[in-house]
Amino acid sequence: MAIDVPQQVLDALTDVDMPRLPPEIGSSERVRIAGIEVPIYRSGCVVVGSGAAGLRAAVEMKRRGDDVVIVSQSAWGGTSACSGSDKQTLHTANTADQGDNYKAMARAIRSGGAMDEDIAYVEAVGSPRMMASLQFMGLPLPQDPLGGTLRYQTDHDEVGRATSCGPRTSRLMVKVLAEEALRLGIAFYNQTTAVKMLTKGEAEQRRVAGVLVMRTSDRSKQNPLGIAVFQCSVLVLAAGGPGELYRDSVYPNGCFGSLGLALEAGIELVNLTESQFGIGTRREGFPWNLSGTYVQAMPHVYSVDAEGQEHHFLADYYRSTQELASNLFRKGYQWPFHATRMLDFGSSLVDLAIYRESAAGRRVFMDFNRNPMPVPADLPFSLDRLDDDVRQYLGTAGAGQAQPIDRLRHMNPLAIELYRRYKIDIAVEPLEFAVNNQHMNGGIQVDRWGRSSLAGCYAVGEAAGTHGVTRPGGAALNAGQVFGTRAAEHIGAGRMAKSAPQENLTDLAEAGVAEILAVLRPDSTLTVKAIRAQVQARMSDCAGMICDAESVALALREAGHLNAEISQKGIASGHPAEMARALQWRQMALASEAVLGALDFFIRHGGGSRGARAIRDPQGASLPGTRNGPLQEYRFREECEGHRAEQIVVRLDVDRLKISTRANRTLDEDAKSFFERDWPAWLTGRIYDTEGGMEV
Repeated sequence: MAIDVPQQVLDALTDVDMPRLPPEIGSSERVRIAGIEVPIYRSGCVVVGSGAAGLRAAVEMKRRGDDVVIVSQSAWGGTSACSGSDKQTLHTANTADQGDNYKAMARAIRSGGAMDEDIAYVEAVGSPRMMASLQFMGLPLPQDPLGGTLRYQTDHDEVGRATSCGPRTSRLMVKVLAEEALRLGIAFYNQTTAVKMLTKGEAEQRRVAGVLVMRTSDRSKQNPLGIAVFQCSVLVLAAGGPGELYRDSVYPNGCFGSLGLALEAGIELVNLTESQFGIGTRREGFPWNLSGTYVQAMPHVYSVDAEGQEHHFLADYYRSTQELASNLFRKGYQWPFHATRMLDFGSSLVDLAIYRESAAGRRVFMDFNRNPMPVPADLPFSLDRLDDDVRQYLGTAGAGQAQPIDRLRHMNPLAIELYRRYKIDIAVEPLEFAVNNQHMNGGIQVDRWGRSSLAGCYAVGEAAGTHGVTRPGGAALNAGQVFGTRAAEHIGAGRMAKSAPQENLTDLAEAGVAEILAVLRPDSTLTVKAIRAQVQARMSDCAGMICDAESVALALREAGHLNAEISQKGIASGHPAEMARALQWRQMALASEAVLGALDFFIRHGGGSRGARAIRDPQGASLPGTRNGPLQEYRFREECEGHRAEQIVVRLDVDRLKISTRANRTLDEDAKSFFERDWPAWLTGRIYDTEGGMEV
């Protein structure tokens, strides 16, 4: 039976209009700093970033009576509002019919290792509350006739805890949270780029004092760069991940995140070795993940060489048409590349095949008007000849249509509608795609309340390094909501943001502005374009899903040379908008060196292949095989199980990276709460431990 969804329903879930921002509140005063007339804005807390996690933090703080503002480089322009997949996932606790409980969910979240057990449990136990509150604010998650939430299986999820309201799930989350923020009267400052954190105190007493920004609306003859000071007692970093780090990326353009900003402030980062790579359309057009039903429809995948000749290249990797089609289907819920899935003709052999085609200069496409072509000397594709798990799924879904486009239209018409909005009709023309960087699992090291190593600074969403090696699809959206709320609860309990600080920050701001101006040098031979090309090429070519010890070590040395050159020469820039970009690319160059430093450290200490990357090694024990024989050049190291119990910590000390490891925090699953005994800790606020520092 075909599913007939009215066009207006498809439109409502695809074209998601965002609310209009209110007029901005003016600065409280202006001071002369480094010869520039600089406006001062004061607030108890500044949230950097207007995505789903930052909005949640701001909303929860405002509800608790805190004084909070949001600054954003481009409101509604980040990954939450602009990224997604076929039916973008929100990962939450399931009902008892799946045998679920919070401890089991926490074990699943942290199953890849290198993740704190308490954080995994916090994400699990907080997930129903996050989903319910989003529904209360208007998020249209689907239900069955009895009110149960509809769910499905996603990557690194063997139970089926995923739910979705379509490809725009995270954008819809941003919409309802933004509407709530505006209803509460939270002030927004758009076109505002955070460029340097201000801190006061020394050593253990050092804490947040504010942040320097560059604002379009504050540019004037007296302040051509639009530099402004946002003075605050608390700073929440929620600017997403380092989307500009890779050339081959599915992030929207202009997503820089805040890892470099945090590094410059001496904040500890963690798990920078862990990312996600997977198939998606290129960012030059419409960047989008091709997970879920896009591949579960089993389109024909092929490449085209420089002469225009088509190549049915997957047939060189799999032994039968059934094996090829079944593993293409499995990319739907095994979307991220995983080294071990290259073995035994698994689903990540698809990623490796596409990676090799792209490296050979061929363009790769999927055609939804053709079924997978047969492997030579084997039977043609047939829905009756698929692996049991694939055949059962398609049968339950009622997806027995003859052509991929009809199976896709039946299972998820929104997937087709979405590309049409960007002038790509996959019902008519093939879709070009590649293997891209999609998500940073690491980030700023935080504890169970979202606190960073700098007092007064919190990190939520993709900026926070709460994920380990792997994570279930959609767990990142849930984590951002949970920790946005947790950070707000902790800030409220400590009464740190009830009112705006009033002390004089002129000396701190003057030193910060001087450092900014020292980077911006009109006579420099280093340009933003050159730095971008270097960083992105180095990361994509040497630190992508396939890497090796020698290439990573060389890339690290080159990244260090680039940062030394930036420190010595500065960066050339002309227009004020380019100057903000120049500072962001300085931070991205620092973030690149930090990622490469962590990866080099990991490999030198025996790190093996796991999650995001395969570490090529001629002495490695793991060897991907194909129909035509083994791929010796892709022999790789096995994972070292002991590394699952620890995390790699990176900190910038003056101009040198300090890299170390720490053990994962553990959780005693046998410990039980007891109402009368434990209620006083809640009543008195002892659970928040506001007098202590970040838990390690």
